[in-house]
Amino acid sequence: MTEDLSLILEDTQDSMKKAINHLEAELVRIRAGKANPSMLEGIFVDYYGNPTAISQAANVSVMDARTISVQPWEKNMLQPIERAIIAANIGINPQNDGNIIRLFLPPLTEERRKEFVKRSNAEGEHAKIAVRGIRRESIEHIKKLQKEGLSEDAAKDAENDIQVITDKFITLVEKHLAVKEKEIMAV
Repeated sequence: MTEDLSLILEDTQDSMKKAINHLEAELVRIRAGKANPSMLEGIFVDYYGNPTAISQAANVSVMDARTISVQPWEKNMLQPIERAIIAANIGINPQNDGNIIRLFLPPLTEERRKEFVKRSNAEGEHAKIAVRGIRRESIEHIKKLQKEGLSEDAAKDAENDIQVITDKFITLVEKHLAVKEKEIMAV
């Protein structure tokens, strides 16, 4: 039975780490006034009939703090990449000079910064919900083990361990949100 409990605790921790990794990936997409190539992740372009990530069809790099350059491997991909960026509605208008697409990030207004903070807080709330859901599932597994003969004390100890893990990950979500808010609100 203790083997089952340690497996449940391990699975709980792994699942919660995945929730945090997802949160980190989502927070990177929320721009904070600085150019970041990952802002274009999730944008797909039609590459010979197949939806392909822009990073697979072009070289995406940061030219300076407010400029991203997208240089397609093939010149005939300039227009489709430009259209895909416009269609993605990321708040940046691409500038196409015939060889390269440049994305100039405008400075953020106070209102826009607050909007980004709200969006990052919403992502944080999704992560907290995911962590709590994982906690609930783990506790249900422990209760099933208890019905199968696990002692009540061992079950209570395991539930407390899961709560400690949950608290640790909720605190981690809060730290990520605080860092992102500070990054967004920095002028």
